[in-house]
Amino acid sequence: MKRVACTLVILAAALNVVATDQSKPLWDGQTLTGWHRIGKGDWKIEGGAIHGTHRKSEGDYGHLVSDRSYTNFMVRFKFKALQGNSGFYFRIEEKGWSGVSGCQAEIDAKNDIGGLYETNGRGWIVKPKAVDVKDWFKPGDWNEMVVSAVGHHVSVRVNGKLTADLPKDIQGRVSGKLALQLHAHQDVDVWFKELEIAEQ
Repeated sequence: MKRVACTLVILAAALNVVATDQSKPLWDGQTLTGWHRIGKGDWKIEGGAIHGTHRKSEGDYGHLVSDRSYTNFMVRFKFKALQGNSGFYFRIEEKGWSGVSGCQAEIDAKNDIGGLYETNGRGWIVKPKAVDVKDWFKPGDWNEMVVSAVGHHVSVRVNGKLTADLPKDIQGRVSGKLALQLHAHQDVDVWFKELEIAEQ
């Protein structure tokens, strides 16, 4: 077990290096090739960013889901949450009442940014305190999020601050698709840009 843990630590460190030197775009900046829409809401490319919107009258969630699955990786992107609730899903399955099942790094215009929530599963795994969110989140502006998933070690950073860290998330999936979320029964206005991934 010690050897496995040591290997995962080395792998996580390697991903930190790779993320700066060998990251690849998660989308081409002009189309949504490599991704597909499920549920309600709208996804458009505007000004070099992915713009997601959703109406409160819609009772279904909306998701933009990657066509392929990923295992060990570090994803880095910028987001701007202007209204409502969103999130960055990773290692998910396309199933369940909301359309996807798995963990998300929380994105919202006001609350819980950078926490970890498992949809159709454990619910809140790491829920940040409001005072901490104020320390790392810039409302109405672009923020950077980094999600690292290596083996059972999962972490989230917002603007350089560690917001969630699970060294041994043995209940979580170790492979699956990525997705961006538009929350049901909410007016949502969220933007994503500069999405990139470093895989090992």
